[in-house]
Amino acid sequence: MLSSKLTKMLYGGDYNPEQWDKSVWPEDMRMIRLAGMDIATVNVFSWAMLQPNDDTYDFSTLDEIMDMLHANGIYACLATSTGAHPAWMARKYPEILRVDFDGRKRKFGGRHNSCANSLVYRTYSTKLAGKIAERYKDHPALLLWHVSNEYGGECYCDNCAAAFRVWLKNKYGTLDKLNEQWNTRFWGHTFYDWEEIVPPNMLSEQWSPRHTCFQGISLDYTRFNSDSMLDCYKLEYDELKKHTPNIPVTTNLMGAYKPLDYFKWAKHMDIVSWDNYPSADTPVSYTAMMHDLMRGLKDGEPFLLMEQTPSQQNWQAYNSLKRPGVMALWSYQAVAHGADSVMFFQLRRSVGACEKYHGALIEHVGHENTRVFRECAQLGSELTQLGDKILNARGSAKVGILFDWENWWAVEYSSGPSAALKYTDEVHKYYDALYQQNIAVDMVPMDADFSQYDVLIAPVMYMVKPGIAARLEQFTQNGGTFITTFFSGIVNENDIVTLGGYPGELRNLLGIWAEEIDALFPDQRNSIVLNDSFGKLNGQYECGLLCDLIHSEGADVIATYGQDFYQGMPVVTRNRFGQGEAWYVGTSPEASFLQGLLGQICEAHGINPILPAVAGVEAVKRTKDGQSYVFVLNHNAEAQTFDLGSVSGTELLTGAKLRGSAEVAGRGVLIIEEAK
Repeated sequence: MLSSKLTKMLYGGDYNPEQWDKSVWPEDMRMIRLAGMDIATVNVFSWAMLQPNDDTYDFSTLDEIMDMLHANGIYACLATSTGAHPAWMARKYPEILRVDFDGRKRKFGGRHNSCANSLVYRTYSTKLAGKIAERYKDHPALLLWHVSNEYGGECYCDNCAAAFRVWLKNKYGTLDKLNEQWNTRFWGHTFYDWEEIVPPNMLSEQWSPRHTCFQGISLDYTRFNSDSMLDCYKLEYDELKKHTPNIPVTTNLMGAYKPLDYFKWAKHMDIVSWDNYPSADTPVSYTAMMHDLMRGLKDGEPFLLMEQTPSQQNWQAYNSLKRPGVMALWSYQAVAHGADSVMFFQLRRSVGACEKYHGALIEHVGHENTRVFRECAQLGSELTQLGDKILNARGSAKVGILFDWENWWAVEYSSGPSAALKYTDEVHKYYDALYQQNIAVDMVPMDADFSQYDVLIAPVMYMVKPGIAARLEQFTQNGGTFITTFFSGIVNENDIVTLGGYPGELRNLLGIWAEEIDALFPDQRNSIVLNDSFGKLNGQYECGLLCDLIHSEGADVIATYGQDFYQGMPVVTRNRFGQGEAWYVGTSPEASFLQGLLGQICEAHGINPILPAVAGVEAVKRTKDGQSYVFVLNHNAEAQTFDLGSVSGTELLTGAKLRGSAEVAGRGVLIIEEAK
């Protein structure tokens, strides 16, 4: 989207000069340029400055900021400011304020406190976006639009109740259909009038954000909430496009953020951007998975790393510093997985309020003689050196992991079988098994083109949407390998159980019948006992969480349970289906089992690791115009020597010629332009 205007990867971050005296601005510009930065996200939380009352708009300060950026050769990622409404608006129009999960009406304060279904909020936010677009549509600094900021949260007010009923009418058409799909004869919940339906919060159907009496109601309200915020975004998007049809529009996402269905959102975003804030103890494979998920939102298109911290965060329980080298290492991890920018929150550290201890390019000391600034400037120099070589480069994978927000919601609204079952954790276990072997993975939605993959993995595919079972059968019939797990094929898209035995619509494809599901306590384990060796797998492996008690209906039994009353029953099966095969893993295995199983399946398809695996050393490939670039990322504190396998070429940051084997420094990065 942006590469036609760029000669290098974007580098910069959030900048809030309106929070500072103007005498500070020239020094900001000097230091931002000194760090090699070329983009600033501005105007994110300036609504109160831009609109001091109902009828007055004042763009004088923003005019100065935009002109200053242009004069200093810095692009603007210009935000619409609608992430936090002004105090006067909350006082004059209290209906704009949210009602929380406990049923309490909010006061002014915090941010994201606007009801997405408030006509007042929608009117004023759309009007502001239009005025900003009209004013700056021809400004030479404008590169990118940024709508609101980190959309999120929920509201349960009367505005939302009325809008929810309209949403339900559009989905179901009649109350008879709604009652059927919500199974409202349970507990005498039959609705005879649309006005009888209320939002499911602590005052009605739910007793916690995860526990609900009626999964169908809560699932639909979560869909509705995501759609409501998306509607707000689309109103601003349309207003911006009216004035600037050729300027890309985005809003910053947050990885696997549960409340919003980002696959649905991405269809309305010109370019995906996201904010990456792992903890020091977050597995690096989980962060890699988040990057791949963001890349997967728009079918593999590059994304923007909109925010990360240069060092310290302010909102986690333990806000440790990024050790020397980690900021650059994690920045390059984003680039390796598809980012066309490296951006920070923030460029100058705030002087007050809750983000004053969040790291920044310019620290409270106010000069460039800091470790953080030196590391940022070094990265800026390297990104300039790389130029446009990697801009708009793509990843390539023959393994896809199916990820679905609605399935996530349904799994964790379910009334069992285990409080320990967390959808993203189970997805990550399969991702990590491939990550540890340097096997490339795409994170894909249910409506993706399955034919581009040789292997499709759907961990905990609890919900089977219309048409999906048939598409998976076709994929497998044509020679693909499909892998799914326990607690799959249980319900339809409205959380109604598919009768006739688990795994429901997947039963024919998998060749099994699951009779019961046993939930293990956290300290309980069972074992997977292989009937024969399977590649490098042999013997026994530990498992836990859930155990499906399954019967083969034609599937090969690869392994059985080793303990309990279901000892000897199948736990891992393979069903030959057409030219392909469908695997079922009836429990949550230890990591070594998944690595062995997935590694063997990939090998059978000729899917090879990018580089031979070394613990803590990640290898990722991006390709552009037939030229491949291999990123080698050492997450260890110590230097590592590794086998290059078939990879050879030139390391772009040093010019070194590499072949056979190489060494990467502790927390270091190599970017190898492969020889053709």
